[in-house]
Amino acid sequence: MTFLAIDVGNTRLKWALYDRPHTQANVLAQGAEFLENIETLADGPWASLVAPQYMLGCVVAGDAVKRRVQEQMELWDVSPQWVVSSSAEAGVSNGYDHPTRLGSDRWVAMVGARHRMMAKGLEKPLVVVMVGTAVTVEALDQHGKFLGGFILPGHGIMLRALESGTAGLHVPTGEVRPFPTNTSDALTSGGTYAIAGACERMVQHLREHTGMEPQCVMTGGAGWKMAPSMAIQFELVDSLIFDGLLKLAQSRFTGEL
Repeated sequence: MTFLAIDVGNTRLKWALYDRPHTQANVLAQGAEFLENIETLADGPWASLVAPQYMLGCVVAGDAVKRRVQEQMELWDVSPQWVVSSSAEAGVSNGYDHPTRLGSDRWVAMVGARHRMMAKGLEKPLVVVMVGTAVTVEALDQHGKFLGGFILPGHGIMLRALESGTAGLHVPTGEVRPFPTNTSDALTSGGTYAIAGACERMVQHLREHTGMEPQCVMTGGAGWKMAPSMAIQFELVDSLIFDGLLKLAQSRFTGEL
């Protein structure tokens, strides 16, 4: 019952092949490609894989990219399935005004974070942060209801916006410092602490709303950059999207909750 999970972000496609669609599955192979290299998958890293029987993915890069990925999957006899956010699934309920409009990566990450916490025997509110091209900061109550979330620009977008809109700010990346004394450090520190502040404010909102101390989880390609600058303890989980895809696949393909 081999299972292929795919996460198509704004910059890269990440994939993992598992021995079954289950949260306890073993990884058989995994990899990542920049979006401009998608056409190399079928003749490259996917050529020698055991054919997957099931596939589930999430994509935020748009339909054109999704079609390019599906063309690469034609070397196997597998039906591509893509996550669309719904009103409730896998123990998470969706409080978005229009549930299907919630980004599938956000939905999958929340499912993954909720499952990881429940597996530890905990039932607490959750703040789930994804740090990538954009940053999302989600709040779930102790019952698994998604209450809402923030979206803000990632480090790169912030810096490019400042460079394009402000004369003389074409400077190299600096260090994060409490009291920056040069422009490079000031820009890097400003972006980092803006993101940290949004995370900390969401923790405050959720603490006040539920009367409980939230668990906090962070993921995404730039998560490791943020972790040292957080005043609140966050668990850094690289595999959160894949954890969520495995949980959804388990309930969809095996019927096991």
